[in-house]
Amino acid sequence: MADEMLGRLARYLRFMGFDTAYARGWTDHEVRARAHLEGRILLTRDRTLARQTPGAVGLCSTDIGGQLVEIRRAFPTIPWELRPDRCTLCNGVLSRWVPSPAEPLPRGAPRELVERGLTLYRCPDCLHVYWQGSHSEKVRNLIAHAAQPLEA
Repeated sequence: MADEMLGRLARYLRFMGFDTAYARGWTDHEVRARAHLEGRILLTRDRTLARQTPGAVGLCSTDIGGQLVEIRRAFPTIPWELRPDRCTLCNGVLSRWVPSPAEPLPRGAPRELVERGLTLYRCPDCLHVYWQGSHSEKVRNLIAHAAQPLEA
């Protein structure tokens, strides 16, 4: 679970296929209670909240690259790869989606590539559609950087 200070990190963890709740607009008490109830590890930049929450991981970095490296240090055995498993907006589980020929594609989806077999994924909860494209390169690079061997 990422607290309100870590919304971008929550999205990146979802890019990597991790079930990541985002505690936006919740009180510290609500965050602690939900993390405990749902069996989640709390990720936070709030030092007080980290101290008050058993098993929480306190992060220091303010930028996404640094935060990913800190997560890698805290969890060195988890896989570090881009996986189309989770919706970055709502955390829903994505599934492959093949639109019917009459069905409109989302804005920006390249119809000619879809017609040639580009794989699309859709969230059944919020209906957001995803595909691998040039916009994925920045995400892929940040994840690859965080996957580099850790210094001792």
